[in-house]
Amino acid sequence: MKSIDALADIELREIWVYLTGSPLLSLILTLLAYQVGLMIYERMNKNPLANPVAIAIAIVITTISVLGMPYAQYFEGAQFIHFLLGTATVALAVPIYKGWQRFRQRAGLLSLALVVGGSVSILSAVGMATLMGLPRELVMPFYAKSVTAPIAMGIAENIGASPTLTAVYAVSTGIIGAIVARMILDGLSMRAWWQRGFAIGVGAHGIGTSRAFSVNAEAGAFASIGMGLHGILGAILIPWLS
Repeated sequence: MKSIDALADIELREIWVYLTGSPLLSLILTLLAYQVGLMIYERMNKNPLANPVAIAIAIVITTISVLGMPYAQYFEGAQFIHFLLGTATVALAVPIYKGWQRFRQRAGLLSLALVVGGSVSILSAVGMATLMGLPRELVMPFYAKSVTAPIAMGIAENIGASPTLTAVYAVSTGIIGAIVARMILDGLSMRAWWQRGFAIGVGAHGIGTSRAFSVNAEAGAFASIGMGLHGILGAILIPWLS
């Protein structure tokens, strides 16, 4: 009996050693972490404080820290999900196309909101970082931090900023925006779902849009439009402005 248990322990250790050296572990960890985050989010009645992306990030960071896994090794598996970001970026054309008629009905107002919102997101972040005396390599990624991460990383390459740091800023912006958007919009007495959705899409891109869809379909639709248009406008103007 002991020999069987010992053999089973050896096999489990061999499997574990294989998994820790395989990209498959990182892929499973990423997907499982998000699923856990989503379950917690739903069990807490979609409370914005229980943001599934934030929970997933915490789980991944904790796990790879405990395992002593270098980020480069983790990314070998996570890159398969990273690859899909390009597809997701192109897919932004779908909600923009579907919501284009709604956008045209309020084109003037929403265009103004898009330009003002995008400008404030840059000026406030870059301005505060500059006043704090941060080095240039930490300031530059702030230019694209409110644009959805895949586009923001492309912008970063064009303006000489770190794509990795830009992605960190963008994801952090999305998480914070998804958490505090409801409180801010309620404080501003902004009740119309199309207004709330567009503001969240411009300010908190993909993560905020996901939050908007989970609350209201109209808010999600306008958040998608805001996120997509902000990404297009940002990709064109930010390299020129910076």
